[in-house]
Amino acid sequence: MSVTPEFALAHTRAWVDRAVIGLNLCPFAKAVQAKGQVRYVFSDTTDEQVLLDTLCAEMHYLAETDPAKTDTTLIVHPNVLADFELFNDFLDAADAAVEELGYGGVLQVATFHPQYQFADTNPDDITNATNRSPYPTLQLLREESVDRAADAFPEAETIYETNMRTLEALGPEKLAALQARCEADAATPPPAA
Repeated sequence: MSVTPEFALAHTRAWVDRAVIGLNLCPFAKAVQAKGQVRYVFSDTTDEQVLLDTLCAEMHYLAETDPAKTDTTLIVHPNVLADFELFNDFLDAADAAVEELGYGGVLQVATFHPQYQFADTNPDDITNATNRSPYPTLQLLREESVDRAADAFPEAETIYETNMRTLEALGPEKLAALQARCEADAATPPPAA
């Protein structure tokens, strides 16, 4: 997939704004996005080891950075792990790196992919869209922030079921229109400041 870093990051930001926040798929995302605490990183690598190295560098960055500046990081990598099964297999290495670097209990990796598929679902099941991003994406989350968000949202375990109902009510046509709007947003340059 040939895409510029600027476009891929703008497309991902639009997806976060319109899908993740707009559909309230993650009730915790709005605050950090509004405060500018989401770090968007583009990796143009085609090599899994280089991606793992980037992930490790971003773990160090996040652990050493004040959460008020950067609370979470999204690593967008369109040129490696485009196949969902390979992407899913890579997560073992990502989780092992968290432990090896001493960030177990401090950081965790969340995942998004254009072909994301939950176990026991069909590929075209609309509920898979809760984790479908424009490009393969790894998210680094602070465990402390996840715990704080879960405490603020007393029924956090119901988010998944709520998301399934939201997407089923939205339907495939409106979802496709939303995805097209995210892509169009990325192609539209921001207004001059």
